This record gives sequence, structure tokens and C-alpha cells, in this order.
Amino acid sequence: MKKLYLLLAIIIASLNLRPIITSVAPLLGSLQSELGMSGLLASLLTTLPVFCMGIFAPAATKLRDRLGLERTIFFAVLLITLATAARGIIGSAAMLVISAFVGGVGISLAGPLLSGFIKKYFPTKPSLVSLYSAAMTVGAALASALSVPIFEGSGHSFTLALSCWSLLGVVALIVWAFFLREKGTRGNVVKTRLPLRNKRALLLTIFFGLMASMFYTVTAWISPIAHSFGYSKTGSAMMLTIFTIVQVPVSLIIPGLAAKTGRRRFFLITCSVFELAGVIMLLLHLPMLPAVICLGIGAGGLFPLALMLPIVETNSSEEAGSWSAMSQCGGYIIGAMGPMLVGVIYDHAGSFKAALLAMLVIVLVMIGVQTFITDRKPEAQVSS
Repeated sequence: MKKLYLLLAIIIASLNLRPIITSVAPLLGSLQSELGMSGLLASLLTTLPVFCMGIFAPAATKLRDRLGLERTIFFAVLLITLATAARGIIGSAAMLVISAFVGGVGISLAGPLLSGFIKKYFPTKPSLVSLYSAAMTVGAALASALSVPIFEGSGHSFTLALSCWSLLGVVALIVWAFFLREKGTRGNVVKTRLPLRNKRALLLTIFFGLMASMFYTVTAWISPIAHSFGYSKTGSAMMLTIFTIVQVPVSLIIPGLAAKTGRRRFFLITCSVFELAGVIMLLLHLPMLPAVICLGIGAGGLFPLALMLPIVETNSSEEAGSWSAMSQCGGYIIGAMGPMLVGVIYDHAGSFKAALLAMLVIVLVMIGVQTFITDRKPEAQVSS
């Protein structure tokens, strides 16, 4: 029963890591017209949390050393919940930006420490990051898909459409409150530092950055690319939905296969080749649906593998948390640059061809980095 409760805790916390970002994207046009927000200010609502996820990730290990692993995750979920709920109290542009910042800080703390939580309670099952990744994707998809219907069904109340996702946080806080009563969740924690001089940790950070750059670039631009290919607004939005939905089953399957076979590099490169195929199909103006499915398969596999690698490469929950904090710190900062780079290229070139070529280069570099990620550490050893 305890194992099931631990799995529930992982899933419910993970569900809260994206709605504060993805609930905004479909409503950006309405928010701009209603609140008089500039394009730059509106873009902060989605890019600011991603930057925070990178900048504040190292603080996760510091707080964990002071409060303990479980208490820090509880505090992180509390920040996300309060930031989301605040959007229903004050409906202003300033509040939206402030809540995006606070929510981003909360995500930056919870993200790496959930990997440490899996390492602590399931040391022989690193593939459980598939639940973490899939739940995060489901949370993102729900918020993205339902925000507009909630907005329209509530008489165009963006405050309700954006704040209702705090209910997920309330449920998570109830579940995680159990850990506050447990003995041993605080104190006696080994202090750890970010593995800045570890070559393998640096390699994982570069990979995470390239992976995140592709993920956020496709998320931000696949609909505009579809529109430029002649798809309607509805059809263009559907491409993003398909890209997201495809990731869920893939993120559940790939980590288990990688853990079972020990061939992590093979699955990393295979998923990247799917992304490569997707970009090439877009460059050749082939039908978009197969291209989007390929991109979804690639993204759906790469993200949980990026979460799993710090777990299988380390020997304790503290070390796993530190490796995850460093990879997510550098990774999300690099990742946030991807959509901006594509936007700048598109503005200068006037078409998406040059931007797609840039995405092609990113994937090729990522494959090059992955060739150095060896499988030399046996699963049995990592699981000790």
C-alpha cells in the first residue's frame, strides 16, 4: 500500500508542473486584448517560467539540505498552487507576470527533486520516471486543451480559466501532507554540490539543453508552421494537440525498455532520429501529420530519458537530485532560447525554411552529443 501511495504522490505532483504555463498559451490573444498587454509582455507568461526552471534549479539542492527532500517538494507544490490561485483573485497583467515567476520557481524546485524522490524510494526502478514524465505531459495537455472551453463556458472569465488549475495543487498538497508527519524527512541529509567538474554530468546538461530547445521550439511554432503550410486555425491547433498526445504512450514505454535492456544510448539516438525525420519532412513540405507524429515520438522518448539519466548515473537520492538540478538548470536556460532563436530567424528570413534548417542542426548536434553518452554503467550497479 505504501508503494502505491508513493506512486500517487509522484503522479499528482507531476500533474502540477505544467498547467500554469500551458493554460496561458491558448488564451494569449484574449489576454492581450482584454488587458492591453504587448507581445513582449505576453510572451513572458510562457518564457519566464522556463527561465526560472533553469535559473533556480540549483536552489533545490540547498533547500533540500535544509528542509529535507519531501518537505521541499511540498513547499514547491505550495508555491505553484498559490501562484495559480492568485490569478483568480487579481486579474491584472502584473499579477500574471508575478505568478508566472513564482510558479516557475516552484517548478524549478520540484522538477529535479522528484528525480531524487524516485531514486530514494525506488532505487531499482529508474524507469518510473515514465510516470513522472507522462503525468507532466497529461497535465500540460489538459490545461492546454480545456482552458479555452472553460474560458468560453464561464462567460469569458480568464481569471477562472487560469486559476481553476490550482485545484490540482490542492489535491497534491493533501497527498504530500502525509510526508510532513513522517519521521526522518528532515535533518541528517548529506550536503551535496552540483557536479560542475563531472564530465558525464556536463554531457547530460548539454543533452538536456538541446532536447529542451527542440521540445519548446516545436511546442511554440508547430501551429504557426502548419498555418504557413495552408492549414486552418483549427487544423493548426490540432497539430499541437497531436504532438502532445503522441508523447504520452511513448513516455510510458521508452524508459522501461531502456532500463530493461540497458541500451540507453540506442534509445536516445533512435528518438532523435525520429525528430530528425520529422524536421526533414517539414522541410520537404510532405504531409504534416506523419511529421508531427515523428516529432511527438522523439520528444516523448527523449524527455523521460533525460530525467532518467541522472538517476541511473548516481548512487543516492541526494546525488541524483544534484545531477538533475544541474542538467535542468543549464538545460531549461538553453531550452528557453530555442523558440526565441526560431522567432528571430523567421523575422529575418520571412519564412520557416531557415528556421527548420536551424532545428535540423540542433537535432544533429544532439545526436553527436548522445554518441558520447555510453552505457558502461550496468543497471545493477546503479540501483544499489
